[in-house]
Amino acid sequence: MTRPTTAERSPPDRVLTDIADYVIETRIESSEAYQTARLCLMDSLGCGFEALRYPECTKLLGPVVPGAVLPGGARVPGTAWELDPVQAAFNIGAMIRWLDFNDTWLAAEWGHPSDNLGGILACADWISRQQAAGSRQPSEATTANDVPIPVPCPLSPIPHPFSVRDVLTAMIKAYEIQGVLALENAFNRVGLDHVLLVRVATTAVVTGLLGGSWEHVLGAVSNAWIDGGCLRAYRHAPNTGSRKSWAAGDATSRGVRLALLSLAGEMGYPSALTTPTWGFYDALFRGQPFRFPRPYASYVIENVLLKVAYPAEFHAQTAIEAAVSLHPHVRERLEKIERISIETQESAVRIIDKTGPLSCPADRDHCLQYAIAVALVHGTVTADHYEDQSAGDPRIDRLREKMEVVENPRYSRDYLDPQKRSIANAVQVCFQDGSRTQRVEVEYPIGHRRRRAEAIALVERKFEASLAGRLPERRCQAVLDLFRNPGRMEATPVHEFMGLFVAEARGER
Repeated sequence: MTRPTTAERSPPDRVLTDIADYVIETRIESSEAYQTARLCLMDSLGCGFEALRYPECTKLLGPVVPGAVLPGGARVPGTAWELDPVQAAFNIGAMIRWLDFNDTWLAAEWGHPSDNLGGILACADWISRQQAAGSRQPSEATTANDVPIPVPCPLSPIPHPFSVRDVLTAMIKAYEIQGVLALENAFNRVGLDHVLLVRVATTAVVTGLLGGSWEHVLGAVSNAWIDGGCLRAYRHAPNTGSRKSWAAGDATSRGVRLALLSLAGEMGYPSALTTPTWGFYDALFRGQPFRFPRPYASYVIENVLLKVAYPAEFHAQTAIEAAVSLHPHVRERLEKIERISIETQESAVRIIDKTGPLSCPADRDHCLQYAIAVALVHGTVTADHYEDQSAGDPRIDRLREKMEVVENPRYSRDYLDPQKRSIANAVQVCFQDGSRTQRVEVEYPIGHRRRRAEAIALVERKFEASLAGRLPERRCQAVLDLFRNPGRMEATPVHEFMGLFVAEARGER
């Protein structure tokens, strides 16, 4: 493997070389990482299927323009679309992220590592279908509609279809790149959105997945940083909107595009971060270099947060759990509540402590007070509770007006402690007659590594419910059986695995 020498050009930025080294050279040995990756894959696909219930999501799916389909291309789960891998990545990424119900990573920066699955699944399916077609006789290499499948991608030397194990390996590495970059580097504090890390991670991993060399990965990732980052404006009032539900799809699809450009021979920019004035650090990160408290391995996926209980911004998960436990004690006394005290972490205060009108579902699912109010009123929180009909319940806003949100310094410290990584909240309800509920504190949400065992059954139920009605019963059972057999699942070729999720064929039961 040849690398650029200092005689040819200045040494590449260390951030770029570390990522390229990790993608090309590091073997993942952790059995816990693969076990968690299987769980995350199940959960992410379930989130995507659940999003298909919402027209605001489905209106964005399909080709860029009508008719721009690619027979033999990448499939979009739950639909009949076959698309080029860039647009398929957008579709899959938007579906997974739409309901804010996919896995989460919280550190100095926040994000959702499963956002990278859009690019990973699209490229793995696309290449695998072509390689499988190339291994058959020419007369067999056709789609169900007897349309010839395109010839294998000339950019990729992959000699055989990918297995699901390859997808899991790519997931682990994408999670790690995004998550380690997020540990001590707060892009939100300079106004940039966390999906730029999805673009970087997808670019790196997909370039390697498609057979790229060390130089290809470095060049592609340099272009991902050259892209800069999108603003967080669409996540905050007065501009909160649905872009936050498709921004990850946009980022992961851009990662695929940059990977393909690099594989086609497009040049990279080795000092994209450090170049004075024009580089990422000076132009967009206030002149500060990134900090890395640990090398890339499999830490992130082993500690990722599975969002299995409630579709809401993750900093609110333990607050919702606390409020749900208080529901039986307050549901008959909602009109007699005087004050609701909420203790939380600094990050929650900064991003989901909202007062005043909430304009849309994207605004409501990122409001700590709204989620707690719904939990107190209904004893649960679902995606439907963010829709206009549910939001019209006057009890919700009346309760929001009675809430006091304060930062608990211990919660903020434990949130950043690498040995704890808690996401604590406490809720207490005080009534007009002077009585009060107990103060309910929840430090670790269901889905945290410390509560992983509790989450497994919930993930499976969530996944099974999302498939019901979307796939034929026989195929649903085949999918569930496959996930329950890790060895068989990991050995399954990706194109066969993705074929299980194609929209119901006419007459199929």
